[in-house]
Amino acid sequence: MVFKKMMRAFGVGGPSVDTVLANPNTRPGLNLDGQVHITGGDHDVAIDRVVLGLVTRVESEHGDGFVEFHRLPVAGAFQLRAGEQRQLPFSFPVPWETPITDVYGQRLHGMTMGLRTELAVAKAVDKGDLDQVAVHPLPAQERILDAFARLGFRFKSADLEHGGIYGVRQTLPFYQEIEFYSPPQYAGGINEVEVTFIADPQGVEVVLEFDKRGGFLQPGHDAYGRFRVSHAEADTADWTSVVEGWVSQAAGRYQGLRGAAGFGGHGGGYPGGYPGQGGYPGGGHGGYPGHGYHGHTRHRGGMGMGGVAAGVAGGVIGGMILGEALDDAFEGGDEGDFGDE
Repeated sequence: MVFKKMMRAFGVGGPSVDTVLANPNTRPGLNLDGQVHITGGDHDVAIDRVVLGLVTRVESEHGDGFVEFHRLPVAGAFQLRAGEQRQLPFSFPVPWETPITDVYGQRLHGMTMGLRTELAVAKAVDKGDLDQVAVHPLPAQERILDAFARLGFRFKSADLEHGGIYGVRQTLPFYQEIEFYSPPQYAGGINEVEVTFIADPQGVEVVLEFDKRGGFLQPGHDAYGRFRVSHAEADTADWTSVVEGWVSQAAGRYQGLRGAAGFGGHGGGYPGGYPGQGGYPGGGHGGYPGHGYHGHTRHRGGMGMGGVAAGVAGGVIGGMILGEALDDAFEGGDEGDFGDE
């Protein structure tokens, strides 16, 4: 699948850029491969640099804004002659903590992600438009999301919050919250649950925040859980039972998940890679019991609802509310929306 873009000329007859992705689908820890095609205009120019950047929308105290969270230089300074064509191949590493944008081929409502090409000529920078990128979940992330859906939790929204999670090592300045409505069987104890994944080469940190209902003469409160899952556990654990245990403890008398057991190490690995990509590392290590909280979480109301995914994976995520495949951010050509570097 190919995404193309023509960058605005630097004056009349300036150079143009056509960025081609071999496959816009990826997963955390993999690469986006492609080529940057540069065509000279009607006069010679000095190219200062060509840089790719992964861009997404993040919420903060000051409102929504687009953040470039990973950059890759493709070329340094060179002379581009009039009419000359150059092809610059690249393999862009996707950070392990990159948020999920798509589940079973459907875009999660509220998520945007794009690869931006930056061309600098004579100290003038054109950031161009964005090529849409789809980030699919790692196997462990996918199994956990499936388990919530199997238990009847309905997808509410997904967004990125600026800041960090207490007690969890992060390399990116934001984290993703995937919110679910509680099913009827837990309605007496839990309103909603927020799921956050922080992945690394060895596994995935799973942070859960449960919005608990109050009882007689007892106010509502939040319960938190933190668990470690190795990549090797993706295809060996009974995730529906595991997640049901997390939820049942949160819905009970406990105000936290202090009694939750961690995962033991499971053998095996994830045998299959994403189409056209490599597989995932096996091994890893067992989990551990823990508890933490979102140190910078901002609670807000629900977002606008998109369409409903139906007939996907036998109805496992049939209740997920999904958004348009293409966000407004990818429709315009105003690089001012993304701010300065």
